[in-house]
Amino acid sequence: MLDFVPIKYYYDIYHHFMLFMCLVAFFHTLVLKPIEPKTFSFNRIAALFLLITLLTYIGFRPIHGIFIDMTTYAHIFQRYLNGTYVIDSDYGFSYFLLFCTKTMTIEMFFFVCACIYIIPLYIASRNWFPKHYFFAFLLFVGSFSFWAYGVNGIRNGMATSLFVLAISYYKKNTALMVLFFLLSCSFHTSMLLPIAAFCCTFFVTDTKKYYFFYILSIALSISMGGIWENIFASIGFGDDRFSTYLTSANSSTNKFASTGFRYDFLIYSAAPIILSRYYKYVSGYKSVIYDHILHTYIIANGFWIMIIRANFSNRFAYLSWFLMAVVVIYPLLDKNIWTNQFKKIGYVILIYYAFTYGMFMYYAFK
Repeated sequence: MLDFVPIKYYYDIYHHFMLFMCLVAFFHTLVLKPIEPKTFSFNRIAALFLLITLLTYIGFRPIHGIFIDMTTYAHIFQRYLNGTYVIDSDYGFSYFLLFCTKTMTIEMFFFVCACIYIIPLYIASRNWFPKHYFFAFLLFVGSFSFWAYGVNGIRNGMATSLFVLAISYYKKNTALMVLFFLLSCSFHTSMLLPIAAFCCTFFVTDTKKYYFFYILSIALSISMGGIWENIFASIGFGDDRFSTYLTSANSSTNKFASTGFRYDFLIYSAAPIILSRYYKYVSGYKSVIYDHILHTYIIANGFWIMIIRANFSNRFAYLSWFLMAVVVIYPLLDKNIWTNQFKKIGYVILIYYAFTYGMFMYYAFK
């Protein structure tokens, strides 16, 4: 355990470290060319350094109430260890937890959880962008909700990372893609939504229809208020948690405590979609894989917009937000569509992380 790190500064150190890494990446894009040997060396070394640092820092964090859900998972681990357990609808996670209680300590359990959360993002970045995967990995781990789902919504975080790993094998290894989809869903049944959205993208391929759906989602949410929460709560996703999140009272410590129609988070969610339109219709970028990812993001985020007033809407926002990094960076690492594109990647990284760091500073001084 990293007990020498003051617990009250644990969250702060992560954000300052990520700002440092983003600045390093930014200056790297200014001084080097995209195809220099030094660039490829930097990509490998920086990505590996970031991976090891995050695995160590998140995986060996102290078991402390400052991480909220971490103590809950610790109690569940102890119950399993004592032989009192129930295999619930998240059967993959339940059996994983049962296995861990029989083979490792609770400290090692949290480290393995961190590995399942972080390593798939590293592998997926390498699958998509063999020469410049550091930039994609940096955006993944610098995303607004990354920290929260590494230390609090742990099983949800692991499930989304397994989903990202699954789609990184699209057109490469269908068997692995399906396997990781199944594992993702077995760790958290809410993943049925992005999986269903991904499947829908094979039947509707026109991006303009998805843009229309997104605008319609906003209009329906504004005009029909909380009706959607009740409709979707009655549908559920395989267990009672879905309905509970939609209808229960909020926690005063929740960063989504200000309920109602969140225009600030709507702007944040819509920014990658607006950028995608620029990629596709101004820069002329074309990619079947990117379209599947983009369309999945739009469907999942449109769903969240319709229930944006729900007290725990952050749980549903994350079902799309975990894809935001790849929606933003994929075209820039896939093909050359802009002049001086490598330098502009550095600016994109800074702007992307600026929201995360800005929100951190806002809540730090609130």
